[in-house]
Amino acid sequence: MKFRKSLLAAAALVFGLATVSAQAADTIRVGLVVKSLGNGFFEAARDGAMEAAKEVGNAEVIYTGPTSTTAEGQIESINSLMAQHVDAIAVSANDPDALAPILKRAMQRGIKVISWDSGVAQDARIVHLNPSNNELIGKTCVKLAADVVGDGGGDIAILSATPTSTNQNIWIEEMKKALPDYSGLKLVDTVYGDDLADKSYRETVALLKKYPDLKAIVAPTSVGIVAAAQAVEDQNMVGKVFVTGLGLPSELAGHVEKGSVKSFAIWNPIDLGYSAMMISYKLATGAEGGPNSRIEAGRMGTISFDENGDGAMSEPFVYDASNVEKFAKIF
Repeated sequence: MKFRKSLLAAAALVFGLATVSAQAADTIRVGLVVKSLGNGFFEAARDGAMEAAKEVGNAEVIYTGPTSTTAEGQIESINSLMAQHVDAIAVSANDPDALAPILKRAMQRGIKVISWDSGVAQDARIVHLNPSNNELIGKTCVKLAADVVGDGGGDIAILSATPTSTNQNIWIEEMKKALPDYSGLKLVDTVYGDDLADKSYRETVALLKKYPDLKAIVAPTSVGIVAAAQAVEDQNMVGKVFVTGLGLPSELAGHVEKGSVKSFAIWNPIDLGYSAMMISYKLATGAEGGPNSRIEAGRMGTISFDENGDGAMSEPFVYDASNVEKFAKIF
């Protein structure tokens, strides 16, 4: 009897160890939901997420999103991920409130939810990863405009993404706060290209015609800044109107060479996708998140989250003719 019990105990131990090993080897699946597919910024973020998945070894990235920047399209993507029983969802939101109900349902099912780049309602995610500090982004964009306008000052306009885009709206508010520090700058209009190249182009052309004294267009969107630069070139306004804001070196190097863009800024989207994936993985494997938490994110170090569960990855970096070609080969 004792021998039989010993065998059973040993079998149970072996089974337990096998179960633990199997659990340890289980693949953690993370849905990376972007604002829209076909966007170079998010494709670079996807590459960073893939790098993180490869680094941890037992993770898979499911890269998804709508073809246009709508909340409805993202809801469909999230529904699909929930049906696949993913372990975590990391979303860059087109609308902070419209996504909240479905993300809350995902969390109720045990899925770890974070937002990154563009946030969602605080109670619909565990933490939010900002690519940088919002105040610093706003100040950087205004300083870039002031630099190209020069000492004489002049009229500037903002070309944003969608009217409901969380991060864009926050950055615009921070820009407006920074404007009094540059008395020569006058903000004459804010328009929206919905992160669509053709609409952003048309909005830029309309700005150029409506404001003959316009000196600079600030586009805090990687789609908008390229479209605006192209419009300025096509309207033969190079040297009269400059485009700046946030964009990718690979997409703007040619416009810097042509002179429609003198300088612009961006964080590294590869690092941003890497960080979002690392945080999602750590939460899915037992790390504590939420307000006042700290989460280790691989080569990006430890990211601290404030009382609202918001964290910042890094400061934006300025690109110009001196360095854009070098970085254009990377992203």
